[in-house]
Amino acid sequence: MSVRGVRGAITVDVNEKEAILKATVQLLQNIVQDNEIKPEDIASVFVTVTGDLDDVFPAVAIRQLPGWELVPLMCALEVPIKGSLEKCIRLMVLVNTDKRQDEIKHVYLGGAQTLRPDLSAKS
Repeated sequence: MSVRGVRGAITVDVNEKEAILKATVQLLQNIVQDNEIKPEDIASVFVTVTGDLDDVFPAVAIRQLPGWELVPLMCALEVPIKGSLEKCIRLMVLVNTDKRQDEIKHVYLGGAQTLRPDLSAKS
């Protein structure tokens, strides 16, 4: 078994609590479903947001999901690069798995598909 990183990102239209929480859950659920992950297999989740999203910590949404109460979560601000994607939530889910690196399915939704068009099969 190895620890693998599963990346994902999603954008929101507005800096509002409900939009941020809903998008965070949507992104996490896609990552979990696509990679057949159970919360007890997760080492930690690292969450970043762009500086224009300051209405709520995205980790609040994750913490409220059944079975996720004990998963270590950490939030941080994304590096503020001029011209970078706005209103973006990113996740790095570190999971204990038998999957090979090339079997991991990264998830990019909404406007975040522009970050990794090579990995953005979903919309």
